[in-house]
Amino acid sequence: MNDLRFPIGEFVVSEDISDKQLTDWIADIAVFPARLREETESLSDQQLDTTYRPGGWTIRQVVHHCADSHMNSLTRFKLALTEDQPVIRPYFEDRWAELADSKTMSVEPALQLLEGLHARWIVLLKSLGKEELGRTFIHPKHNRIVRLDQNIGLYAWHCNHHLAHITCLKERMGW
Repeated sequence: MNDLRFPIGEFVVSEDISDKQLTDWIADIAVFPARLREETESLSDQQLDTTYRPGGWTIRQVVHHCADSHMNSLTRFKLALTEDQPVIRPYFEDRWAELADSKTMSVEPALQLLEGLHARWIVLLKSLGKEELGRTFIHPKHNRIVRLDQNIGLYAWHCNHHLAHITCLKERMGW
């Protein structure tokens, strides 16, 4: 049976990342806003307010979460590129998902935010050389040093992870 929480499996960090893997990850990040729009544009409010798993977020919350998360990620990339191993600021994503904008707003503003944010993010990611890809930040919640090339992989996974929440629910519900 498919794991409803992790339909594509959990992210596994790799120490050795090939140029092809990076290119594939950046491509996944680049197409994410369009894929997310495609999967959600025909859904009714009732469908958007359906949880992807028991105890999980609604599709609406997932879309807003992606905007919140990717906004934070771009900031973390920029901090790592402009500061010496900065300590990033974690946030309570579960609490953010319970705020009124995430629970009640149309997904359109989040989709628009993702489109603009990803357009900028992709230009930045494609500009990075080996040295920049090896730059790091410290994630205090996990007490670990994160390399930017690994974080690209994490966010490519994050895109596909949340898309799978939506596509698997749609398939189960026959939407």
